Amino acid sequence: MNQKKDTSILSLRNLRKYYGGLKAVDDVSFDVAAHGITGLIGPNGAGKTTVFNLISGTRTVDSGEIYFKGERIDNLALHQTFLKGLCRTFQISRELKLMTVLENLMLVPPKQEGEKLWRTWFFPRLVKKQEKEIREKALESLELTELIHLKDEYAGNLSGGQKRLLELARAMMAGPELILFDEPGAGVNPSERRTLADRIRQLVKEKGVTVLLIGHEMELIMDICNPIVVMDRGKKLTEGTPEEVGSDPKVLEVYLGGTGA
Repeated sequence: MNQKKDTSILSLRNLRKYYGGLKAVDDVSFDVAAHGITGLIGPNGAGKTTVFNLISGTRTVDSGEIYFKGERIDNLALHQTFLKGLCRTFQISRELKLMTVLENLMLVPPKQEGEKLWRTWFFPRLVKKQEKEIREKALESLELTELIHLKDEYAGNLSGGQKRLLELARAMMAGPELILFDEPGAGVNPSERRTLADRIRQLVKEKGVTVLLIGHEMELIMDICNPIVVMDRGKKLTEGTPEEVGSDPKVLEVYLGGTGA
């Protein structure tokens, strides 16, 4: 498949998803440029989360195509897209509350040698070496997200903003090329939101990852996302720079104007 742009890492083509008579996603197409932050916004019920579910493989596509790095993935399940370098977070944080922040991160990498009991018996040095490498990577992720001082704290004790940063750190542990970030500003105070925005930008700049972000917090979206895709009632309404989207009469009427937020 020839992608629309050479710099595109993700391409959606004529996606459709129906739930009975409800058109949750109705003929949606757009591209996500590599090494950038793309926003996906719209009022409640616009179909944003369904699009995330279709991309990540938690829901099946009724029709249309999804390409990740030029490879079609709309027939893959969540664990398969994860192994290909596509990682998603969820609007409600899914931290393991009774484990420490550091332990939450160390559980993420797949295919760990220590998961097989017999390998701990016969290859203890290999298991310890990998565990050390994973720990070092986890500590690096906590440094980047400014959670290092909380590494031994139970994850359930974190504030809303800290939990969103933990979601970001956990995503980093998977070594993703694309992160689908669902409502990073949800339940986060303005100060924590600014920190989160800075960390997302830093992650893109220093690690070269790509971020596709759903959000309702327009200050956060307008600050870090370019371009921004707007959806309404299952359809793509428009797409453009923050300035273009922010001044578009259709967006002002449908999204900013108060039909839903």
